Amino acid sequence: MKVLIIVDIQKDFCPGGRLAVKDGDAVLSPSNRLLGAFKEAGLPVIFTRDWHPANHCSFTDFGGIWPSHCVAETSGADFHDNLIIPDNALIISKADRPDKDAYSGFEGTDLDTELKNLDADEIIIAGLATDYCVKNTVLDALRLGYKTTVAQECIRAVNINPEDGKQAVKEMIKAGAIFDSVVNLIK
Repeated sequence: MKVLIIVDIQKDFCPGGRLAVKDGDAVLSPSNRLLGAFKEAGLPVIFTRDWHPANHCSFTDFGGIWPSHCVAETSGADFHDNLIIPDNALIISKADRPDKDAYSGFEGTDLDTELKNLDADEIIIAGLATDYCVKNTVLDALRLGYKTTVAQECIRAVNINPEDGKQAVKEMIKAGAIFDSVVNLIK
């Protein structure tokens, strides 16, 4: 079974958010095309989200490297208003303990169990950010044995260093990820 995973397309990661990814909202239209195709085909969709407590260890106020973002139950943690979320979508919250960060949708969650329950063998991944949560989710999916494809128009990088996004793509490809266009993925 093929499953679409939408990684962290939350308000705080989009322009105007507390940890905005440059052009982060540019992933919305192609991601929505994928979501529409999966809905039409009756295929499952899973959304991951950062769901941090206010005192999360990744925040600069608590020794981390990021500004406060995606705090649970705040508008910044909400999915982007223009993102289509099917009624039957599964939502996986991650990094929800104050003392533990998690870039991968698999880390500290039941995502692998949910995928196994769906008899998933192929995953399509879209979302934010290429060099952190997308990369780590992809690498874990590959380690767990899932055929993993990244929708190339549906990702954007933080790029703390200018080449971080490109390096992340190289790392994912080296690990076995396939990169393809939305046009090919919705055929």
